Amino acid sequence: MTGCMALVFCVAALTAWIVSADAKELSITTIKEDPYTMSRGSELEGYCIDLITELSRKLVFKYKLHLVKDSKYGTMDSSGNWNGMIGEVIRGEADLAVAPLTLTAVREQFVDMSTPFMQTGIGFVLRKDTEESSFSLLSPFSTDMWVGVLIAFLLTGLCIFLVGRISPTEWAGPDTEEHSFTLLHSFWYITGALTLQGAGPHPKALSGRLVSAIWWLFAVLLLASYFGNFNSMLHSNNKHISIESFEDLANQDVIDYGTVESGSTMLFFKHSTNPLYQRIYQHMERKKSFVSSTQEGVRRAQEGNFAFIGEAVSLDLAVARYCDLCRSQEVIGMRAYSIAAPMGSPLVKNLTVAILQLSESGMLTHLRHKWWASSCAGADRAHNSEALQAHDLRGLFLLLGLGLGVGLLMALLELLSRARNQAKDGKKSCCSVLTSELNQRFGSKEESAEQDASDKSKA
Repeated sequence: MTGCMALVFCVAALTAWIVSADAKELSITTIKEDPYTMSRGSELEGYCIDLITELSRKLVFKYKLHLVKDSKYGTMDSSGNWNGMIGEVIRGEADLAVAPLTLTAVREQFVDMSTPFMQTGIGFVLRKDTEESSFSLLSPFSTDMWVGVLIAFLLTGLCIFLVGRISPTEWAGPDTEEHSFTLLHSFWYITGALTLQGAGPHPKALSGRLVSAIWWLFAVLLLASYFGNFNSMLHSNNKHISIESFEDLANQDVIDYGTVESGSTMLFFKHSTNPLYQRIYQHMERKKSFVSSTQEGVRRAQEGNFAFIGEAVSLDLAVARYCDLCRSQEVIGMRAYSIAAPMGSPLVKNLTVAILQLSESGMLTHLRHKWWASSCAGADRAHNSEALQAHDLRGLFLLLGLGLGVGLLMALLELLSRARNQAKDGKKSCCSVLTSELNQRFGSKEESAEQDASDKSKA
């Protein structure tokens, strides 16, 4: 009987609230914070905007949304006055504050807050190369760069082989002597150049020497780039330390760290009785490493030598958008985000029920996935941002390609000049002599013999 009466009372309260909500348009304050509330032209979008929409559908109320005037969440000054969204709710300037408002004991004393719509904690983000301590011999070059080097190696070996066969200076008598520059020897020769060691025999023709000189220049500059970047990364890597927890962060002096000034995270460290957290706050206070916003903290973390401490859920968004950042596995000071309303407001009970229904139906999880979608899908996370890319040395690859093309052209001109001289001496057409030469150099011996017999019969 008691349960039935309670149910009737709840239904009556809900009906009365809906009637009052229809009579009055609710004023809702929020704050710009990615991805909770963002501008899209003249309109607003984001997680909190979608949350307000879902709540208005469930509870059937109209609302008018505005941004908080001072762009603050809400803190109390020494005289007991509140600013930000909490201040607007207390002064009656807003009926609700829907934003990533942290549920704290101090705020709960001055406003009513609904059940949390999101759970979070305190973590920190920093650049990946500051966290990673492993080092690979392949790291100075990116994957694209290594692929480019392999292609350049294969093309150069093939070019040396072709020049050696085409040039008459390199192979004067294809019908009487063996060709010394086989394909295997060509690759062995350019491999020796990569190690700055000569591997004979060396090309004798001008075209072959040109290709060899271009490859040697390419190899020297490539090795200089590799070892220069290797030394830079190794020197940088010696300064890197493994930072996986707040204790690691407090026990090092390589990178600085800070949080948003006057935010709930700063207050957590300021009022904590934990010696480690007190030491972290004292460091931030001494270094004046506070930042004005989450965006500034993320930007400084991307620049390196800075760890930004903040709400884990906000840091997850930064990691999803910027692939060069990583978040600490340790999360401390578990907390939650809630909707604030004036003290004694009948809205809070209904909002709590509606939020629980959205959670049970999976709508809150859907909104989380929608606005925290990662842009790093398919990105190669193993690449270090300091690795040389193929486009960094595109001039060197273009020089090699130009050298290979000129070398092949010179070899063809040498063979053409020889064919013209032989044609003039033998009173044959230059085209037939050139064809015969190419058959001797690239065709089988039977085809060459048949071609010679044909030429003699015509003579």
